[in-house]
Amino acid sequence: MNLIVINLPFNPYIIDFGALALSWHGFFTAVGLITSLYLVVKWSQNRTKLLTQHGESELHLTADTILQVAPWAILSGIIGARLFHVIDFWSAIYVYDPISVLYIWKGGIAIYGAVLGGFLGGFLYLKVRNSVNFLNVIESIPFFKRPSSIALPKPGILADLVAAPMILGMAIGRIGDVINGEHFATYTDLPWGIIYTHPLSPGAGRPASHPAVFYELLWDLAVFALLIWLKDKVRPNGMIFVIFILLYSFGRFFIMFLREDYYMNILGFNQAQIVALVLILITLPIVCFRARFFKK
Repeated sequence: MNLIVINLPFNPYIIDFGALALSWHGFFTAVGLITSLYLVVKWSQNRTKLLTQHGESELHLTADTILQVAPWAILSGIIGARLFHVIDFWSAIYVYDPISVLYIWKGGIAIYGAVLGGFLGGFLYLKVRNSVNFLNVIESIPFFKRPSSIALPKPGILADLVAAPMILGMAIGRIGDVINGEHFATYTDLPWGIIYTHPLSPGAGRPASHPAVFYELLWDLAVFALLIWLKDKVRPNGMIFVIFILLYSFGRFFIMFLREDYYMNILGFNQAQIVALVLILITLPIVCFRARFFKK
């Protein structure tokens, strides 16, 4: 019997008026997203100065260009997050009520889908927007003006800038997961085991469990600190983002052994672990053979 535990008595909803509800998960996800976007914009000027020192001057890494990309990356990130969640929980939930796939406001997202979807959306937008053919097509549409021909930042440059703010935003979002108690983990006798005591909490009534999402929060903060230290010391462009994916995937793979709320299982691994393994196999060789480190 565990005599020392951490009791979390919080209502999972900050506001709950039936159809109108705001959970701690949703609140901290929004805070994390806003914080990430703010830091990306704030750090863009410093990043531009560094790149200019290395002979890469005309990169147009400004707040305006970043805010052009952000809506597309955020939208595709939301779609990706929902898609990964639905795939994982299809047989348990959505096969019985397919229309509920669209009820994203009721919760249900997967962080890997957000990261990969956001990257893909931002990457494709940059490639299309920097295409001369795209500019010509827009100009040919009646009543449309040709967009500025100034190129947006290269994908690798912008990805490096986004990496550290993104992992920090993910850590902030995990605060809401810790409070809500919706991600179940294995039971534990350790003194930091968590018990959710509010009757509306999804974790109410469960014995003391590992705070698995809190472990992930701590891992995210450690990765954030390392990326901050590395951000001006690694080349080529895009390598910081690759290191971010590698380190996050490494931690995620092992932490997921403690999680019990994933249904999809292949060879003993859940969806997040399979994605993590694939990303590790892709990113580890890139870091080993392509990364170049230098003193600032």
